[in-house]
Amino acid sequence: MSNKPLNVVGKSVARRDGLGHVTGKTVFVNDIRFPDMLYLKMVRSPVPHANLKNVDFSAAEKVPGFVRALTHKDVPKNIYTILTLIGVGPDEEYVLAENTVRYIGEPIAAIVAESEEAAQEAAAKVRLELEELPAVFDVEEALKPGAPVLKEWGTNYFIYEGHHCRRVRYGDVDKGFQEADYIIEDRYQTSPIEHAPSETTGCIAKPEADGRVTIYSNTQALFFTLDNAAIILQVPFQKLHLVGGTVGGGFGGKVDVIVEPIAALAAMKTNRPVKFVFTRQEEMQASSSRGAWRMYFKDGVTKDGRIIARKITTYADSGAYNRHTPYAVTKHAANISGPYRIPNVWIDAYCVYTNKQPGSAMRGFGVTPASFALEMQMDKIARVLQKDPWEIRFINAYRNGDMKPHQKVVEDATLIEVMQAAATLVGHPLSNEFMKMSSWDGKEDKNG
Repeated sequence: MSNKPLNVVGKSVARRDGLGHVTGKTVFVNDIRFPDMLYLKMVRSPVPHANLKNVDFSAAEKVPGFVRALTHKDVPKNIYTILTLIGVGPDEEYVLAENTVRYIGEPIAAIVAESEEAAQEAAAKVRLELEELPAVFDVEEALKPGAPVLKEWGTNYFIYEGHHCRRVRYGDVDKGFQEADYIIEDRYQTSPIEHAPSETTGCIAKPEADGRVTIYSNTQALFFTLDNAAIILQVPFQKLHLVGGTVGGGFGGKVDVIVEPIAALAAMKTNRPVKFVFTRQEEMQASSSRGAWRMYFKDGVTKDGRIIARKITTYADSGAYNRHTPYAVTKHAANISGPYRIPNVWIDAYCVYTNKQPGSAMRGFGVTPASFALEMQMDKIARVLQKDPWEIRFINAYRNGDMKPHQKVVEDATLIEVMQAAATLVGHPLSNEFMKMSSWDGKEDKNG
């Protein structure tokens, strides 16, 4: 163990950007101005599910200050590519709707005007001809026969390597349930959460004299945004210059590459700077939220508190499109059984499509709802067995060398030591049995 002094831990360290924030000197996207700048507003679906029959711009074009409209026909690759770069597909969300809208707020057309007010007025005057379709808003209802089908491939679920869900199989759960003294079941539900950043999602795209387009963005993921925008615009990556910096709150919500491609396209079409910043209503209604999860637990437990079988069926509400949810479900499936040594585990984790705004990343997305549900379940086990919740966790805590249900060997486990330290800090008494436990119990002590 190193005896070097700690330079940060336990000390108060000033934020690098703190002084700029408190003195008002920090520059946000909304502070940037350019001569001849245009403003973009989006025409959005007012219904959750419909066939898009026609878009009429005639009234919008008469608004003073109107410059032009953009539809899906103007977008070089009119498909949202958010997970292409990490190999998760298919890409199934249009940048601007083509034939169908699947949630309230889905973008249909972009209006570019001389002022924000003119753009807003013109967008409001666009006439949409919509043929409304049945909608589905519940994950389990979406999987029932006869539910409205949202996806062109014919299902309301993401397909994982040919399977209807992300599956984990470890041991024999049926045998484990037969040997258990208690069967403990419950359902856990989380709700969608809006990130509610102080600064709404936005960017400014500015054409340069050398043919490049500079995009000033409050994205959390600058290079991710650069790559995805270039794919949508079908231009070489070096033609785009992304300028980031201060993000006025993100928490995962500003990685979705929603505004940059369409603002850059408008700038390229008009050869003028274009600003596209969400209103607060758009931020709440159309930006990605943390999706809702529904999780069913069934545990087989012995009298002494050991969990010997855990069966979980879980549903992620992706909303109308993928965004990050298929990836979140994979992380979820790897973590939903918890940091516990359980010999028999069965997991089905579904990524389900509904007519809601798409869900996406937010602070440990996929893992956070799993942690909530499984630790609530651990508390329920303790109540049923009338044991200390701490005891249930110590009895089942995984150690170094244990195999996780998804076939990953546990390395550098510190759960036991963290719980011991936490109990000491909060003054919770633990028996000598638990205070003497180690993450190396039953293994060669490689620190010794």
